[in-house]
Amino acid sequence: MRSASARRSLRGVDVYLAVVSKREVRDYAPRAIEPAAERRILEAGRLAGSSKNRQARRFVVVRDESVREAVASCVYAADNVRGSALVVAIVVGPKGPTAFDAGRAAQNMMLAASNDGIGSCPNGIAEAARLREALEHGEDEQVATVLTFGYPSKPRRDPQSLPAEEWVRRANRRPYEEIVTEI
Repeated sequence: MRSASARRSLRGVDVYLAVVSKREVRDYAPRAIEPAAERRILEAGRLAGSSKNRQARRFVVVRDESVREAVASCVYAADNVRGSALVVAIVVGPKGPTAFDAGRAAQNMMLAASNDGIGSCPNGIAEAARLREALEHGEDEQVATVLTFGYPSKPRRDPQSLPAEEWVRRANRRPYEEIVTEI
């Protein structure tokens, strides 16, 4: 195992700690996200890897309130959309492992947001056909997920306040032994 200092990036962030301390945020403060932070979030998604570098995805930032309400009515947890400062739909093309590539982009965006103290949550799609109409994307495209971002309404614990092992212990996840098998 590498030493803690070897795990740190040039900015001094332990990536493993960033991953294991990340929690979804569903209740946002009424505060705008600074343009520079929004740009970092979107760039993190744009720069995510993709199968054969096809980059068969695009990000639709929903700013119009009527479109936002339409999007809210198409996901399982509408209040996540209504209360957020930033809504991003990840739209994917028809070929390749698009769900996997969309997931890579989504996780990059959510981790970049977390780095700036911005919470996030992926939202499942309940009404795909209506969402297609609301976002006006082509028949050969589909929305993989709708991400919501915003500053948490309640203070969040600083990731560095606990060691990574404690974040892992506190996570509400199935035990390691149930998830990982060796053959």
